[in-house]
Amino acid sequence: MPYKALLMILFLGCIFSSEAQIIEKIEPDHIRTVQFRGGTSQSQLPIIRLGETLQLTFDDIIGNEEDYYYRITHHNFDWTESDLSKGEYLDGFDDVRIETYVNSLNSLQIYSHYILTIPNRETRRIEKSGNYLISIYNYDGELVFTRKFMVMENDLSVAVGIKRSRDLRFIDSKQSVQFTINSPNTVLINPKQNIKTLVLQNSNLKTAITHLKPQYTMGSELIYRYDQESAFWAGNEFLFFDSKELLGANANIRRVQLTDIYEHYLYTRLARADVPYTYYPDINGNFVVRSFRAENQDIEAEYVRMHFALQYYEDIGDKEIHIYGNFNNWNIDGSTYMKYDEATDTYRCTRLFKQGFYNYRFVLVDRDGSVDEGAIGGNFWQTENDYSVLVYYRAPGSRFDRIVGYGKANSTSITNN
Repeated sequence: MPYKALLMILFLGCIFSSEAQIIEKIEPDHIRTVQFRGGTSQSQLPIIRLGETLQLTFDDIIGNEEDYYYRITHHNFDWTESDLSKGEYLDGFDDVRIETYVNSLNSLQIYSHYILTIPNRETRRIEKSGNYLISIYNYDGELVFTRKFMVMENDLSVAVGIKRSRDLRFIDSKQSVQFTINSPNTVLINPKQNIKTLVLQNSNLKTAITHLKPQYTMGSELIYRYDQESAFWAGNEFLFFDSKELLGANANIRRVQLTDIYEHYLYTRLARADVPYTYYPDINGNFVVRSFRAENQDIEAEYVRMHFALQYYEDIGDKEIHIYGNFNNWNIDGSTYMKYDEATDTYRCTRLFKQGFYNYRFVLVDRDGSVDEGAIGGNFWQTENDYSVLVYYRAPGSRFDRIVGYGKANSTSITNN
C-alpha cells in the first residue's frame, strides 16, 4: 500500500470531536457491503421520522460467526455528544448482541450476513429527534465501524428549489440550493441563533453546507436565497457497473475471469472534464445488491473482484486518484486507491464488491484529505443530483438540537435566477 494512502487511512479512519470522542470510524477490510436504510429511504444515510424503522445489514467475509454488538448515541448539530441520558432518548436499551445472522450459501467467498432492525425486543423506540450514531463493536469491546442517521419531527415545512449560479464564473458548473422554512403553528424564538440548517447533495455528509442563516423573514417564513454560500459543484453523472451476471461481459465489463473467486475487468475509462455533458440515468452514488441467479440476494450473491482502469494524462502532483461513492459511505481508504501502472499508462485499482449495481466516480484527493469530485469527471450544471435540507431548532433552555423540518428537491427542476 502506498505510504500516502496509508497516511490518509490513518487520518480519515477515525474522526474525533472537540471532546475527543470518536464519532466516525471506517469499517475494516473484512466488513463489507454495509447497507443502512430507514423509512422509505434507500440511501446509506437514513433520515427517518419518529417511530419509523431502521435496518442495518453488513457482511463479515471472515465468515466465523463473530459476535457483534451495537450502541446508539444522541448528538448535537455539530456531532458532539448531547447532554441527554440514554433513558431520555431510548425506550429500552442498547449494548446488546446482534442476534440475526446467516452464513453465505453456495458462494466462493464465504461470509456471514448480519441484520439489525430497530425497533426490536431490546431497543423498543427512539424517543427524541436529532442526530444519532450507531456504533458496532466486537466481542472484545473494540469499535469496528459506525454509521450516522437522523430522526426528525414534522413541525415545519421546507420548500426547496435548485438554481443555476448567478456568478458567471460558475454558471455552467455549480448548482445553488435555495429554500424557505415555514412555521405557521410554531413560534421560533431568535431563529438566527437557534435555527441551524444542514444542506446535503446526494446524502453525502462530507460535502454538507452547515453555516447558513436566514437572510430575512416574511410573516411566518424564513427565507434563504443565497447563491455561492449554498452552491455545490454540480459534478457529472456517476459511472456505473452491473455485476449481477457472473459469467458474461456487458456494456461496462469487458472480461470475466475465474480464479479463487470471479474477477470482472471494466473497460478503461477516460477523463470527462473536457467532454460535452451527456445525460444518462444514475442512482446518485448509491448501490443495489443483486444477483441474476440468486433466490436470496443477501446470502447467495457472490463477491467479485472488480478491476478499474483510468487513463488520465494531467499532472496530479502529490495528489491521489481514488474511486468514490456510497458503496463505502463516501470514504477514502486503501481499497479505493488508484495506483499508476507504467506498463499500460493507466491508473488501476482492484476492489472486492458484492454482486450488484454500483455507482462510482474517479476523484482527486489532496494530502489534507479534501476531495475534488470534478477534476476528472467535470462539473456541469445539467447534472441530475438529489438535494436535502434539514432544519434543527434548540429552544431557549433546551438541552439538545431537535430536527423539526425536512425538505428535498432534485436538480432536474433547476431554473435560472
